[in-house]
Amino acid sequence: MTYRRRATPLHAARAGAACLYCLALIVAVLVLSSPLMLAVVTVAIAGAGVGAGVGRELLRAARFAVPLALMICVINALASRNGVTVIWRLGDIPLYGQANITLEATVYGAVLGLRAVALILAATLYTVAVDPDEMLALFRRVSFRSALTATLATRIVPVLARDAGRLADAQRCRPGKPPTRVQLMRASTAGALDRALDVAAALEVRGYSTARPRPRARRSWSRHDLAFTASAVAIVALSIATRLAVLAPFQAYPSLRMPLRAGGAATAVALLAIAWLPFADRRGVAR
Repeated sequence: MTYRRRATPLHAARAGAACLYCLALIVAVLVLSSPLMLAVVTVAIAGAGVGAGVGRELLRAARFAVPLALMICVINALASRNGVTVIWRLGDIPLYGQANITLEATVYGAVLGLRAVALILAATLYTVAVDPDEMLALFRRVSFRSALTATLATRIVPVLARDAGRLADAQRCRPGKPPTRVQLMRASTAGALDRALDVAAALEVRGYSTARPRPRARRSWSRHDLAFTASAVAIVALSIATRLAVLAPFQAYPSLRMPLRAGGAATAVALLAIAWLPFADRRGVAR
């Protein structure tokens, strides 16, 4: 799951603006606690993925995130002793005592699982929609060698994955017992060290150890840069205001309390509109 340039507004925006947009969605997930608002942020992330043309990648990430969320929900329901509404009595368990599953612990576990799903989807959106080379270029002013090292690492990882796949295919063609993952990892690691030495030698010959980064021409801010930056600021501001004003209250313990207020519903609609509005302008998104 790697970055690939697509003709979408998010890909047309500069890496800094796109990164701020993804970071704002993550901040909203961490700040908001109401199940309604978390569900709205999750829908906003999914809609942003569709608008950025990476819906399949988010769906692949969801296949991993949803089982993780279910596991979090089950663990919290079994481990938490809080809550007054018992929905299942498990009886006495040695070294644990009386075990009861409460509605409050189950709902709170589901909220934690939903937050985990939203965080994974937001991180996936960043991975597949933000140009890593542009992001690393932002840090060249801080440390040129660190940026170069990180660039090489991100570029070599897919190559190593392809090497491991080719090794597995070659081993399967041989008679006998198929190779284990440890054997494939050992062979890939050995190839990685050889490749790293070759790359280091080539860079040293070309003078990268003493080269200075060339000054880059400043690019003016486009409409997409401004749109996603403004959307990011608005998402963070709206999330913090919603939390401080308690527009979407949620209380899990000792009993569930989740009143639906008009202000919370309006905030949910506004959050969706703010997150999706930058995708409406598709001018200048050519590859």
